[in-house]
Amino acid sequence: MSNWYCGRNALKRAVGIDGADRNSVIDALIEAASREIDGLTNRRFIPKTATRYYNWPQRNGRSVYAIYLDEDLLSVSALTKEGDDVTAIAAADYFLEPVNLGPPYSRIEIDLASTSFFSASDTHQRQIRVTGSWGYGNATKAAGTVASGLASDAAATSMVCSNASLIDVGDTLLIQSEQVFVSEREFAALAAILINDASVTAAMNDTAITVDASHGILAGETIKLDSEMMYVSSVSGNVLTVIRAYDGTVLAAHADDTAVNINRTLTIVRAENGTTAAVHANATAVTKYAPPLDISELCKALAIHDGKAEQGGWMGVVGSGEGAVNVSQGSLNRLRDGVQKRYQRHLIGAV
Repeated sequence: MSNWYCGRNALKRAVGIDGADRNSVIDALIEAASREIDGLTNRRFIPKTATRYYNWPQRNGRSVYAIYLDEDLLSVSALTKEGDDVTAIAAADYFLEPVNLGPPYSRIEIDLASTSFFSASDTHQRQIRVTGSWGYGNATKAAGTVASGLASDAAATSMVCSNASLIDVGDTLLIQSEQVFVSEREFAALAAILINDASVTAAMNDTAITVDASHGILAGETIKLDSEMMYVSSVSGNVLTVIRAYDGTVLAAHADDTAVNINRTLTIVRAENGTTAAVHANATAVTKYAPPLDISELCKALAIHDGKAEQGGWMGVVGSGEGAVNVSQGSLNRLRDGVQKRYQRHLIGAV
């Protein structure tokens, strides 16, 4: 599974789900919703590096100097003609169009002021090859840095990030030129950081937790003391203000010098979407792909609807009495229709 348009914890927060027992179900719902959006719009919202092949002349015969594309194009790294003969066309000799609306682009035009041209060798099939980045967009958000795990092994499937509040399970990260997919997130002890508080009681209103110096914990992260998880809502020096018994864990007292664990350890799938695995030094910048907000909202809505509808036997209502939840299609259809009108790419049958 990869290329999700919303994260696991974002969806859990939206519907108030605690605990890990339904994580696999939630993951499957997000994956299904993401692929439904791909089909609904005929687009991908996280870019893929690939080579795509086109016949020349194209069957539609609309132009002798333009290739019409069957997928959104963001950028080109190589353009060749004449099939297996692989004759390159220089970047200076073609345009990506429409220039005033793209990216994404829907066609490649030869610059008629140049001497370049599209051509075929023995057959019209697969004569033009376009290598580049394909997708609706490639917007990213800062997501901290690589803290450790990737500096010596391009096959490593675990990394530690610098700020867990910025990364969710289901995010596709960009580290230098490699994309990785975050499939899980785990807790690990934060170096030698221990609580420095003899009075962490089993009380929901005991929310000021003092930790050792140079802790590096950030607001928005989740820590774990013994088996109790706590959400860090703010940080002031060595004092963390937390929400106790977070994510369905059990409220408990904690002794002084208890190790502080933090969920910065990520399980990742390497070399996603046609990219190449590589080593990445500690402190290398990490960004994460950020699909348009309405795409993310539709993904959450579809996943929530399908989960609730399944619970209700696809009858439109979950539960009974005052606790009944209506999962009718009205609002969801409006959101789906809006996304389809805004983003749907009409297939042109480019061959």
